[in-house]
Amino acid sequence: MAASFAEEATHSAPAIRRYFGIGPLLAYPRLSALVLGAFAALGFQPLSLWPLALLAMGAFVLGLMQAETVKRAFLLGWLFGFSHFTVVDNWIATAFTYQAEMPAILGWVAVPLLSIYLAIYPALAAAAARWLSVKAGTSVFAVLFGGCWIVAEWLRSWVFTGYSWGPFSLALVGPFDRSGLAALLPLTGTYALSGIAVMVATLWVASIVERRWIVAAVTGVLLAGGMYWPARGAEQGSLPVTLVQPDIRQDDLDNPSLYENHFAKIRALSLAQRPSERRLVLWPESGVPDYLRDGYPQRYYDQMTAAGDPRFARWRIGQAIGENSLLMTGAVDLEIGGPAGFEKAVGAYNAVTVIDENGNLEASYAKAHLVPYGEYLALRWLLEPLGATRLVAGTIDFIPGPGPETLDLGAYGKAGVQICYEIIFSGQVVEDGNRPDYIFNPSNDGWFGSFGPPQHLGQARMRAIEEGLPVLRATTTGISAIIDARGIVREHIPMHRADRIDTVVPPAAPPTLFARLGHWLTLGWAAVLLVISSVAMRRRGS
Repeated sequence: MAASFAEEATHSAPAIRRYFGIGPLLAYPRLSALVLGAFAALGFQPLSLWPLALLAMGAFVLGLMQAETVKRAFLLGWLFGFSHFTVVDNWIATAFTYQAEMPAILGWVAVPLLSIYLAIYPALAAAAARWLSVKAGTSVFAVLFGGCWIVAEWLRSWVFTGYSWGPFSLALVGPFDRSGLAALLPLTGTYALSGIAVMVATLWVASIVERRWIVAAVTGVLLAGGMYWPARGAEQGSLPVTLVQPDIRQDDLDNPSLYENHFAKIRALSLAQRPSERRLVLWPESGVPDYLRDGYPQRYYDQMTAAGDPRFARWRIGQAIGENSLLMTGAVDLEIGGPAGFEKAVGAYNAVTVIDENGNLEASYAKAHLVPYGEYLALRWLLEPLGATRLVAGTIDFIPGPGPETLDLGAYGKAGVQICYEIIFSGQVVEDGNRPDYIFNPSNDGWFGSFGPPQHLGQARMRAIEEGLPVLRATTTGISAIIDARGIVREHIPMHRADRIDTVVPPAAPPTLFARLGHWLTLGWAAVLLVISSVAMRRRGS
């Protein structure tokens, strides 16, 4: 094969200029890293410009190969990550417009501040690849960097409790009616597929830069074919389900004067069409403003319902869903502490509560992966005196639950629950040794503008494919969806529409390879890529 781009380009400026417009990338590496990081983010939903994401990533890696030192590689990786995550997470800024404690403009400061931290992970991947590379041509460096990227994304998912929003493989999720290249997730897992995508993107761009047109064209056709390959026929389930999206806007959600109107709206959308039919009813996170459990000081109930009685709140919910129905809804539970006579709420749980037709509490789940600065204020002792507060209304921090849990609902199946943000954490959504029949993912996406909800739905689809489990997603304002075990969106309610879905729960697939091995599979893929690149470099050097 002809000498690689990396080998020729380092020898002379004329060689750089020969490479099909790649000269500016090498002449202005820091600016190029910033621009390419932003372009790589445009492959995510709702734009879904996946070819642009792959081309931008590949071009960045080719530029990274020219870094003379590990320090320079770290800087280029950080610049790429900074712009990439600033674009990916732009929806966070919208959340600041729905609270009154802090200036809304602070949201546009918070996003780049968060990106300063998140960019460390691409920087670590870049620095590690540069440090490990010895006489690496383009192909070998692509494999090496892919392995490093896998490890970096895996670390980002759990270090400091983790923030795994926006893995690069999110760009590979297909349209609603097909899986796209995300169909590979059962064999790879999210973070390994990201690394493989980085590797393929680099080889694709290198073939274009080196004018190997046949290779470039075949690669492009294979990628497009994988993204748009039609899905096979769907299997049908047997459990009827009614999924409700009330379209309660974020401006109104926490207004006590509207609580009764909210309940009337969600009740009207939930009435049984065939009362004799057994069915599961799903309401979103924030679906019930009432406190549903007994034993709290009366003042807390008085804040939420006219009756001031949790028994009445449960009874009217039972009446709303009707006979032969079982409801799973988002709710808030309190942790009460303090001496007798002076009890008060010392914490809260973001919960899913299961209620039957008679208003009985059947089961519950408490959210484990809380959103820092959303549901609790990290470093409260430092930040609160400076005027910072959390985004969710109230002053009591939420308490994390124990983790993934499967609720046995008898005739209504075994339900896994992941509330809102929890669904983004690959390998952390199913209870070990107790596989559910489906995952219920209630959410309140009304905070997150036009970019957040489509990305959130995309990541819920990835969990379905990875685990081989249907995901039932009920949200306050959209996008709500019935997702089957292949990640296909069978039915959905678009944003800002009050509506319901009446269908059946799709069947679960057999446990996938990822479901069985978890992140041992992720790290196994990383090890394979790193070993292959190491062996190739040793042979090249001998």
